Parts: sequence; structure tokens; C-alpha cells
Amino acid sequence: MFMKTNEIIKRAREFAEPFRIRKGRDFRLKDVDPDDTLEFTKEADKPRAKEALAMGVMALAELQDKLYAQDKWAVLLIFQAMDAAGKDGAIKHVMSGVNPQGCQVYSFKSPSADDLDHDYLWRCMKCLPNRGQVGIFNRSYYEEVLVVRVHPEFLAKQKLPPKLVGKQIWEERFEDIRNFERYLARNGVIVRKFFLHVSKKEQKRRFLERIDDPLKNWKFSSNDANERDFWDAYMEAYEEMIQETATKEAPWYVVPADNKWFTRVVVAAAVIEALADLDLEYPQVGEDKLKELAAAKKKLLSK
Repeated sequence: MFMKTNEIIKRAREFAEPFRIRKGRDFRLKDVDPDDTLEFTKEADKPRAKEALAMGVMALAELQDKLYAQDKWAVLLIFQAMDAAGKDGAIKHVMSGVNPQGCQVYSFKSPSADDLDHDYLWRCMKCLPNRGQVGIFNRSYYEEVLVVRVHPEFLAKQKLPPKLVGKQIWEERFEDIRNFERYLARNGVIVRKFFLHVSKKEQKRRFLERIDDPLKNWKFSSNDANERDFWDAYMEAYEEMIQETATKEAPWYVVPADNKWFTRVVVAAAVIEALADLDLEYPQVGEDKLKELAAAKKKLLSK
């Protein structure tokens, strides 16, 4: 399994690299095709991609077990996307082999009254993963430079002193977020961020599927369709968000999301790469512990 895991890690780096953004200044969203599948052809290679995902899940489980045992690093995975881009499915499939004891998942929806009585990072800060844990944010503090930017009326509800709501508020929030993520990195929290980039055409197809399939009706909200009216504004907001907050410490992965099976392979690859870069090992026990184990074994065998 060791050699097999090493091979998977090497392959994972190849899959993750094309979609990783460490320096955002030159990033343009139009340069990423939501329908991209790299070397895979859509139908012929879909089974091969699913096999790659299954192997990735196995490798990820091994790496996460070491992360949990070592208890030094924490990993924070942030997922952002337009509705129906496949965030829930990606999280479910990629993390399917992870020990639930070592994983924390939080979904951030509209802020509560209590949330609005605090700074905008507060509700996410209190959900950061413990050491040894993988934390997953399904949406996050990035909503504050996305939906709040597209819908300024939400900003008015945040009770900020008027003199703090100026023309520079978005630049200030980008700066705050960069500093916050740098702080996390300096304290052993590895941050990896995923924007699942779905096309407007594919989103429409998935919405119609949710409406036509009774088993998927529960997934659809009329507000989802209404938000399509702001598609261009959202794309501009996502592009600037990535430009301003993609850093070496906390890169963005802009993942093509029109083909869910491919999206999941890329996300798994990026998470495997992040964990592999930590050089995780099971803790080594000292001489005293070895003596304790030998004594316990002797006692157990004597009865």
C-alpha cells in the first residue's frame, strides 16, 4: 500500500496543478473551461476517472489517519460555488473514506441575528478545525465578498458604523481575509479553497432536472433561479475574489464543474496533495512507552 499511495500522490499532483491559483493578479475566469476534463474523454474514460477517485479516497483515508494520530496540523477546506455546482456531492464522495472522528463539516447559510451582532469572520472562526482534524466549510466568510457584494442590501443589515462602509470596503475585506489566512498558516492550519466553476448552461440543466424529478424537488428553491439574473455580477465578484485572495499559503483551485465525476477527481487530488506536503507520520513512541507495552503484553499473556 505504501508504494501504491506514493504513486497516487504523484498522480494527484499532476491533476491538481493545472487548476491551482497561487498568485491571483493575472487570473481570468474565462481562461477556465467549466467543461474541461483534461485527458479524460467524457464517456469512454468516466469509469477510469471513478476508479482514480476510489484509489484517491483510499490514499486520503491513510493520510487523514496520520494527520489525526500526529495531532499537530489542521486542514481547512473551503468550498464556494454557484448553486447546483456540486459542492455537496464533491464533499460527500471525496471524504467518503475519512474517519468521521477526524472530520468536521459546517454549512454556512444566511447569517443569524447573533451572527450579525458580531464581525463577519466570527461565525466561521468559531468553527475552525482542531489540530489533527480536517475541517470543511460549505460556503464561508467568502460570502462576504460575493453575495453581500452582489446584493448591497445585505451589507446594510450588518450594523456597521456608516463611516466604515466606504468605497474601499471590498479591498479592506480582501486584505482582512489574506491576513486571516496567513495567520492560520502560521499556526499550523493548512487552508485550501475550491471554486467549483459550473457554466450557466449546465446550471440550468441541473435546475430543470431538480424540478422534473420528484425525488430532487426538495433541492430546488425559486430563489436559486432568481439568482441567475445576477450571473454576470457573480462571475465578476468570483474573479476578483480569486485575484485578491489566491496566495501561496492559501491557494484557490478553480475546478471545472460541468462534469461531476471529473470535479471530484480534481478535488480529491488537491486534498491528497495538501496532506502529502505535510510529510505526515504516525507518532514514534519512546523507550518508556515500549517498556509499558511489553509489560502490558506480558500481563495479558499470563492470564
